[in-house]
Amino acid sequence: MTTDLLTYFGSVAADAPDIPASRLIPAALLGIAVIVVLITRFKLHPFLGLTLGSLTVGAVAGVAMSDTIDSFTKGFGSTAAGVGTLIALGAMFGKLLADSGGADEIVDTIVGRSSPRTLPWAMAGVGALIGLPMFFEIGLVLLMPVIFLVARRSQLSIVKVGIPALAGLSAMHGLVPPHPGPLVAIDALKANLGITLAFGVLVALPTIAIAGPLFARFAGRWVDVPAPEFFGTGEDKHDDEQTRRPSFAVTLFAVLTPVVLMMGKALADIFASEGNAVRTVLDFLGTPIIALLIAVIVGMFTLGRGAGMGTKELASSLEKSLPPIAGILLIVAAGGGFKQTLVDTGIGGLVADWVEGSGVSVLLLAWVVAVMIRLATGSATVATVTASGILAPLAAGMSTPEVSLLVLAIGAGSVFFSHVNDAGFWLVKEYFGLSVGQTIKSWSLMETLLSVSGLVFVLVLGLVV
Repeated sequence: MTTDLLTYFGSVAADAPDIPASRLIPAALLGIAVIVVLITRFKLHPFLGLTLGSLTVGAVAGVAMSDTIDSFTKGFGSTAAGVGTLIALGAMFGKLLADSGGADEIVDTIVGRSSPRTLPWAMAGVGALIGLPMFFEIGLVLLMPVIFLVARRSQLSIVKVGIPALAGLSAMHGLVPPHPGPLVAIDALKANLGITLAFGVLVALPTIAIAGPLFARFAGRWVDVPAPEFFGTGEDKHDDEQTRRPSFAVTLFAVLTPVVLMMGKALADIFASEGNAVRTVLDFLGTPIIALLIAVIVGMFTLGRGAGMGTKELASSLEKSLPPIAGILLIVAAGGGFKQTLVDTGIGGLVADWVEGSGVSVLLLAWVVAVMIRLATGSATVATVTASGILAPLAAGMSTPEVSLLVLAIGAGSVFFSHVNDAGFWLVKEYFGLSVGQTIKSWSLMETLLSVSGLVFVLVLGLVV
């Protein structure tokens, strides 16, 4: 799978039109500027802003408008088919979790055992646990009802509660195998999985602490917003209105079902040979869409039936989960279209070529390459795959621990400053009910601090191994 990904992104770079840097860089900058101005100054819906920004990139770069539209629709369609489906299934599970009282049970347990001082740390731990085997978008969808309810019950800003959870998710996304991003880099650089996993945990823990609970103290002051009304009335039920609700153990089982299934797939891919019957089964069950589909079905019985919900109540809960996410789906898909437009014009390859021959530290170089491709394309996966491909020849002459640190340096760079060309930016903005400026002051700065802290700890670790 990782080889296929490398081949795919390599072919994208090879097929990119031969456009000079004097046109590519202004095209990317102007496209991003158009999006920001349309959304912030003219209050245009982000879906239209992203669409017009994509067309601007193609026009300024000199790409045929038909090719630009093809790139945009390809990115839009692939994002909607992948992430969009996961968001829909996750929203269904989240609504069941809220309406059944399961989310209340988790919230009561977390809030009851945590003081306002320790609550952000608890949320960071939950985010890291959920984010270990999962894509960021899936973990965010699963955690949103919990984040909302914890913020409302604890009377804390959703940013102060949510940022630590997002830091845990994002750190796992970029740093710790068996997450797909680090696995791609491990395969490309021929790194040792066990050593990379151990180093990844060592780097991730202090990084999450700094970018999560510690940063949230300041971000919660800059962006002090309450949890928005998103999951309807389910989260507002008091104990006397809720005839019964699933226990904490049952709720935890339902929440961790997709996590365990996807973790099983990741471990099977690592330790079992291809064609092995167990691996085949786990690969199927652990595919994100299947895992979340199973989670919804399990939730209907464990959460819904556990709360005494009848067939009509279950159907109503699932039906009401979809309308609130229609706008989110369009925005996220349009963000995928904008990203694909940038990739197909060759901007990512241009950035990579520019830094490839520099004479700086290999670890710092790896981070810079990943950062620049991340900024240009908005995709942590594209940044990881491209940077790994560029630096693979350098890894051949490095020791085993150094190669593992190289993987982590790339991973840290791949999550740098999420902005308007990143689907995750729009997910956080819409779910948290923030403006673009508020999202930058909270989410984008958290990602930047996560990236820089990760690099610092990688460099420090490099001094002792």
